[in-house]
Amino acid sequence: MGRVSRRAFTLAALATLAAAPDAAAAPRRRRAPGEMRGVWVATVANRDWPSRPGLTAAEQRAELAGLLDLAVRNRLNAVMFQVRPTADALWPSPYEPWSQFLTGTQGRDPGWNPLETAVQEAHDRGLELHAWFNPYRVATHTDLTRLAATHPARLRPDWVVPYGGKLHYNPGLPEVRAFVQDAMLDAVRKYPVDAVHFDDYFYPYPVAGQTFDDDEAYDTYGGGFASKADWRRDNIDRLVLEMAARIRRTRPGTRFGISPFAVWRNAATDPLGSDTRAGVQTYDDLHADTRRWVREHWIDYICPQVYWNIGFAAADYATLVPWWAEVARGTSTQLYVGEALYRAGDPAQGAAWQDPAELSGHLTLARNHPQVRGHVYFAAKDVATDRIGAMARVVADHYRRPARPPR
Repeated sequence: MGRVSRRAFTLAALATLAAAPDAAAAPRRRRAPGEMRGVWVATVANRDWPSRPGLTAAEQRAELAGLLDLAVRNRLNAVMFQVRPTADALWPSPYEPWSQFLTGTQGRDPGWNPLETAVQEAHDRGLELHAWFNPYRVATHTDLTRLAATHPARLRPDWVVPYGGKLHYNPGLPEVRAFVQDAMLDAVRKYPVDAVHFDDYFYPYPVAGQTFDDDEAYDTYGGGFASKADWRRDNIDRLVLEMAARIRRTRPGTRFGISPFAVWRNAATDPLGSDTRAGVQTYDDLHADTRRWVREHWIDYICPQVYWNIGFAAADYATLVPWWAEVARGTSTQLYVGEALYRAGDPAQGAAWQDPAELSGHLTLARNHPQVRGHVYFAAKDVATDRIGAMARVVADHYRRPARPPR
C-alpha cells in the first residue's frame, strides 16, 4: 500500500469509527491486574533443591530446570528461590562462602553459578525470580568450628548468639545489620532479580527455657527504649527500612517482599490483632511489626504464611485472610497468601488436610477479598509429588489460563 493510499485508508477508518453510534461509549480494554502464583524453592537442608549435596553441576542444573518447568506446567508465574539459607551463598560472593547444600562442604566452589542460571532460566520461561534471603540465621547447629574457616561468623564470634540449637547473627549490633545487607545486596547488584524476599526468621522463634543472650548489645545500644522488646523491634524495623532503601538505589524496579508468620498479634493481646489464639505472635516473639510494614508501605508486598485450614480453631484461615485484607486495604503494599501445600495429604496434619479440595477452597475464599493479589505455595517438592492431587485441583479450579504476576 503506497503512502497516499495508506493515509486515505487511515482517515477513512477513523471516520468510520467516529460515525459509529457506540464508539464514544465503548470502554477501553484494560489489562488484567495480574495474579501472583508463586512457589518457594527451599535449599536449606536440601529441602527442595538440590535433592542432595554433591551432585554434579550438570545434575544440579537439570534438577533446577525441572523445577522451573514444573512451575510452568502448573501455570505458576514466580519462583521464590532460596539463595542465602545459612549466611552463605548460591553465587560467588565476596562476603560469604559457597553454601554447603551444593557440594556438601561449605566454601567449595560447585563449578557453576546457581543464582545467575536460575534468573536466566526463569526469565526464559516467563517466570519471575524472587531471591529469597534469610538475614540472620548462621547455622542449623551451634558449632562455630564446623563453619568454613573464612566464614564471617567464625572470624567474628562476637557477632553470633547460639540459641535453640542454632547459630544466629545478633540483630542488635549495627555492624551486623550493615554486613548482612551488604552480603544480600551483592546478589541484587549482580543479577536482575525481580524481587528480594525475606521469610519469617528475624529474632528466632522462642524456645522454652532458653534466653537469647543479647544483654551486652542492649546495654550498649538500647538506651532510650522503654524495654528490650521495643529495642529489638526497632532493630528489625531498621533492617527493613534500610534494606528497602538500598534495594531501590541498587536496582530500581526490584521489589521487596516479606513472608512472615501469619499472626501479628492475637486480639486478646491487642484489639488491632486477629481473632486468633496462636502461641506465637510476630510482634511480641519475633519482634517483627509486620502490620506496620504494610500500613506504612515499607515493603512492596507481604505474603503471610497462613498455614492453617479453614475452621482451624486457634488460627482459622477464614479469619486471618480477611484480617490481612483489612490491613492491606488502602495501602500500596500488595497482599499474597502463603499456602501450606506441604500439609495436603500428610496424615499428621488432621482430617481437613486429607481433602484434596481444602487448598482450592482457600483460593475461593480469598477471591472475596480484592486486596488478595495471589498465592505462594510451600514448596516445590510438594508441587512435584502432589500427594492427594490438591495442587492439581487448584490448577483445574483456578489456574485454567496463564496469568502475569502483579506489578
